[in-house]
Amino acid sequence: MSDEKQMIIPKEAEEKAWEIARWMNKKDQIAVNFGMKVLNVKPGSCVVEMKVTEKMLNAVGITHGAVTYALADFAFAVASNSHGQVAVALNAQIHYPAPSKAGDILRATATEETKSRRTAIYRIEVKRADGTLVGLFTGTVFRRDDRVEQWMKD
Repeated sequence: MSDEKQMIIPKEAEEKAWEIARWMNKKDQIAVNFGMKVLNVKPGSCVVEMKVTEKMLNAVGITHGAVTYALADFAFAVASNSHGQVAVALNAQIHYPAPSKAGDILRATATEETKSRRTAIYRIEVKRADGTLVGLFTGTVFRRDDRVEQWMKD
């Protein structure tokens, strides 16, 4: 899909991706409670940021793995749903090559690796502000028939 990533994205598709991202950032309760913010989104990709707080630490004083996973998972959700077709996780895994701590700003960058009519695979890198990789997440989604817009009615 690397050739496709270099394609020019129609303005309408990018605007729709932002509309979906703003809605998800408001409605996803983990994102809201953890203070996650979508910084950038395009169809199939996004960047989400979060500040680690004391309440997010495990017993040995580093960021709980579930918190890093939650950030990566939210970026995965935004990127995979940004096309407008509802996408739900089939599987996901994460590796934690380095720790983070309270006060760190974590940034999750989600990239669509491949997409078909029914499935898509994503890679999400979670890094500290100094560029250190603290989480490497991969996930596969099932692309349902319904549209995200159907769920966006308030």
